[in-house]
Amino acid sequence: MELKSIFNKIENRQATVMGEKHFRTYGILVPLIMKNDEIHILFEVRSEELRSQPGEICFPGGRYEKNDQTVKVTAIRETAEELGIKQDQITQVYQLDYLIQSMERRMIFPFVGFIDADKIHPNPAEVSEVFTVPLEYFRHTEPDIYPLQFQIADNKEFPFHLIPGGKNYPFRMRAIQEYFYIYEGYCIWGLTAKILNHFLSIVFDKN
Repeated sequence: MELKSIFNKIENRQATVMGEKHFRTYGILVPLIMKNDEIHILFEVRSEELRSQPGEICFPGGRYEKNDQTVKVTAIRETAEELGIKQDQITQVYQLDYLIQSMERRMIFPFVGFIDADKIHPNPAEVSEVFTVPLEYFRHTEPDIYPLQFQIADNKEFPFHLIPGGKNYPFRMRAIQEYFYIYEGYCIWGLTAKILNHFLSIVFDKN
């Protein structure tokens, strides 16, 4: 192979996330609504019948499908399906920073949007209930932050003999920060709290 042929393959290639074809892509919406002339953020409580994270608090959204033109379409479609509203009742949808979870092989694309609907009819197959929190509540409410560490488990099949130091190789312990917001008995944590914290940092200039 010649250098020219190598660079021809790379020159016009559009860079993306390494291994993207093995990742699952999700569109998530941070829904804003008006309630008593005040801006609220809407949250869902996942149905106990769901196999994945039953009973957890989350934002509406779901996995990108081939028929979705963009991941923004995914966020709008999933929100409408879960809340029992029409897609055109979701307006002013703007993208937040996206998140790559390499260990879970997921790419999360959050958006914020306004829901202009008199009534919401959550899909009971996915949503057990919804609740809202006044945006102003979060202006002076900081999350509790706890570090969570992950240690590499011993894998008998791993070829330790091929790396310097073998089993004594100084693998770094993975650590993440978990955010917790508590509101009237509801605990918002995990990915939802992370997206919420990012959104609030923009709105309240906390960067």
